[in-house]
Amino acid sequence: MKTRKRFFLSLISLVMLAFGVSPARATSDTGVANKQNFNTDVIYQIVTDRLLDGNAVNNPAGASFSADCSQRKLYCGGDWKGIQNKIEDGYLTGMGITAIWISQPVENITALINYSGVDNTAYHGYWARDFKKTNAAFGSFTDFTNLIAAAHLKNIKVIIDFAPNHTSPASQTDATFAENGKLYDNGTYLSSYTTDPGVFFHHNGGTDFSTLENGIYKNLFDLADLDHNNATVDTYFKSAIKTWLDLGIDGIRWDAVKHMPFGWQKNMMAYVNGYKPVFSFGEWFLSPNEVDPANHYFANKSGMSLLDFEFAQKVRQVFKDGSDDMTGLNTMITDTASQYAQVNDQVTFIDNHDMARFQVAGANNRKLEQALAFTLLSRGVPAIYYGTEQYMTGTGDPDNRARMTSFSTATTAYKLISKLAPLRKANPAVAYGTTTQRWVNSNVLIFERQFGTSVAVAAINRDLVNATSITGFYTALPAGSYTDVLSGQGLNGNDITVGSGGAVNNFTLAAGAVAVWQYTAAITAPTIAHVGPMMGKPGNTIAIDGRGFGATKGTVYFGATAVTGAGIASWEDTEIKVTVPSIAPGVVAVSVKSAALVTSGAYNNFEILTGPQVTVRFVVNNANTVSGENIYLTGDKYELANWSAATPLGPLFNQVVYQYPTWYSDVSVPASSVISFKFMKKSAGPTVWEGGSNHTFTSPASGTATVIVNWQP
Repeated sequence: MKTRKRFFLSLISLVMLAFGVSPARATSDTGVANKQNFNTDVIYQIVTDRLLDGNAVNNPAGASFSADCSQRKLYCGGDWKGIQNKIEDGYLTGMGITAIWISQPVENITALINYSGVDNTAYHGYWARDFKKTNAAFGSFTDFTNLIAAAHLKNIKVIIDFAPNHTSPASQTDATFAENGKLYDNGTYLSSYTTDPGVFFHHNGGTDFSTLENGIYKNLFDLADLDHNNATVDTYFKSAIKTWLDLGIDGIRWDAVKHMPFGWQKNMMAYVNGYKPVFSFGEWFLSPNEVDPANHYFANKSGMSLLDFEFAQKVRQVFKDGSDDMTGLNTMITDTASQYAQVNDQVTFIDNHDMARFQVAGANNRKLEQALAFTLLSRGVPAIYYGTEQYMTGTGDPDNRARMTSFSTATTAYKLISKLAPLRKANPAVAYGTTTQRWVNSNVLIFERQFGTSVAVAAINRDLVNATSITGFYTALPAGSYTDVLSGQGLNGNDITVGSGGAVNNFTLAAGAVAVWQYTAAITAPTIAHVGPMMGKPGNTIAIDGRGFGATKGTVYFGATAVTGAGIASWEDTEIKVTVPSIAPGVVAVSVKSAALVTSGAYNNFEILTGPQVTVRFVVNNANTVSGENIYLTGDKYELANWSAATPLGPLFNQVVYQYPTWYSDVSVPASSVISFKFMKKSAGPTVWEGGSNHTFTSPASGTATVIVNWQP
């Protein structure tokens, strides 16, 4: 009887999903008001100019515009009204999309730039001139707020791209090139690249990408690179992002995070989290098979997540070009689970505007469909590039950014997404679950996601010719019969029967098949699924999402410190909003005790800052080293590693802004604080501290600062 009941409960859930009704839709963790948690969402990335022209009046005039989009370096007419139209006509909601990521919305240059005989415009949004005004080709502020309102009405969140690394193309020796990288503040001119008395820009030449330092403090291509250690630049960007936060955005994708100082970005995230926290993720490009510890450090310590290029590149190798197999895919999932402290917050994808589209002309569509299924069912926050559901092709910029070819709702990819995307709200195992490999060989992977008693299992056979006999397959699904969620979608999946102990009946997984089986059940004990943001100072409000918290206020613990009463802003069965208590800064675990006195497991790695943050550049002269030795920094604040010799900050840089034997680093530190610090030399041998008394410095209340000292023998 219990088995039949489970089966019919699952069947009811699937019927509700088929009619666009999510059984979990009413819970706080799945609603559009939850701006910190995107685990239950599916993002649709839109190059704004390329989706749909909703208002011809704002199309650029003259040579900047290509009406038929045959000249893809020019504007093609897409705008916020066009996106709004596709929200209101049900195209996005019909696909199960619950978040959109749009091009940077700020005012861009209007000049045409000729590269290699081809005219280029700022249709992509990355050649900014004023971060406090809108790109007129996309629409007005009214158009933007109308888009947000329309999206929110359909339970869709809005993420903006934001690119504070640079303004627009410029030449150090030719002030007439393009618009000379000029920067404006809500219409007021601030500076240009060649006439830069305030030193708002770096003037160190272009990066050769050889080192992290080289990429941060030199120009990315010919883009006018902003100096984030300039107090005016820092204040400007905090004011600019406040403008967009106040308009109601739900998330920020930060462009080129690999090319900006870590300390400045952490300070920016502290500002956002203290003002209006939203889900934030950055772009740190990785090539196929590239694993970069600096990438993991950034994701774990900066206060923002990242686009998961490790995931994307491996999925492309396995499903797109066949240069790796399912065992490699499984290894990537296992490795990243330990590399990223919050692996469920990394944004997964299979293609985007900076890489060739996944679909190759003439290729079997099933490859893309399998890659989509794997992404939608895996850990992380899935992002789908516009037109992927229409099998759009394009080998690189600008062909990977063509005008949307169709809005058909009949493609297999569209229907696949529409079946799987809602599972992220309906089944917490898909949104929050841990991942377990259940069966794998070179062509087949069966993996399971589990959260509490909820389970989702996916089986994929990437061999498009040969079926595979599946034996010895065990699962956490309760005993019973399970219908493939994708049944009837032409993906050749099958139903399964689970016996006692989780043994699944032997079956044959067809060539090219994708099958999904799932089970959900109520969780009554407090179980934390997500905490966000994962960094904040005392007094910030964070959201704790999960299941089984109950309807009555209980207690939230930050380490051993209990928060009760007025410290808890709201308490629902699936979400708690709580104020970070005034305790010693550092990394602590968060846990929840319900009113019934049942305590959840720990949610680790929440970072408590000392207080409001500013960026300080620490510079030390005459720090001579031998081969293999580097200079590190530590001090008396948590942000300076609390005098740790084992985990100091560094290694410091010594090639671009300053040169050896001078070393430097931009660090996020508490504002208005007296700071004591020292440098040290570290290598494979013993750590060598500098001598003398501690250096001291008082950080500013706002803006940035630089402190320069000499190495003390």
